[in-house]
Amino acid sequence: MGSLRNDLLNLPNAITMVRVAMIPVILAFTYYESRLNSFAAAVLFAVTGATDFLDGWVARRRGLVTVIGKFLDPLADKLIVVSTLIMLVHLGRVAAWVVIVIMAREFIITGLRTIAASDGVVIAAGQEGKYKTSLQIAGISFLLLHYRYHVDFLAFSVDVDANVVGSWILYLSVGFSVWSAGLYVRDFLRALYRRDEDAGAARGGAPPAGSGSASGAAPQASRSATSVAAAPESGGNGSGGNGSGGNGSVVGQR
Repeated sequence: MGSLRNDLLNLPNAITMVRVAMIPVILAFTYYESRLNSFAAAVLFAVTGATDFLDGWVARRRGLVTVIGKFLDPLADKLIVVSTLIMLVHLGRVAAWVVIVIMAREFIITGLRTIAASDGVVIAAGQEGKYKTSLQIAGISFLLLHYRYHVDFLAFSVDVDANVVGSWILYLSVGFSVWSAGLYVRDFLRALYRRDEDAGAARGGAPPAGSGSASGAAPQASRSATSVAAAPESGGNGSGGNGSGGNGSVVGQR
């Protein structure tokens, strides 16, 4: 019990739990719409999403990698993204099908990753998944901003509709989600196929049970047959007056 408490309270896991604790704060700012609240929600979400790497980096740096940390870190990422998207669907800022595709992708990949881990198969994460995560954070941040903003550049100024920009970035992240999921499924099937091939080769290299005795018996039987066939020849020559010679004479008469 003490070990579990120590694991929960170490620095990387504390960072993860702070990130999870920020979810209701982000949702509250999002629900009570105003320019100020929307800006606060976007900033909090961007910081919470951008610090995704921080807990893992601290854990590796300080040698504090724990089983509960491996469970909490990906869970926190999914909770932050999915809960915010559901709120945005409720507010009419995101189409429901977008959230369904994103959630379905996460469930499928999590299930395959669990199966692979249980079979001892390691599948490295590709860059496509990281692109997907970065685009999701950027897109959701713009959707949380929601309003139109006047942006002044050095040479010109432009009105930016944060909701439109966020929608297009999120659509792009959906494309990367489907692409990365397809690549992961492909790598998963290849890994299982290679494992089955290796297992088949290992079984084929070892002699089956009982094959040693059978193979040993075959030469012995062959030698016995040779000796039986040679006996008549020696008996026919009349070299022995014992039983083998008698047998030889009988065979010779035949």
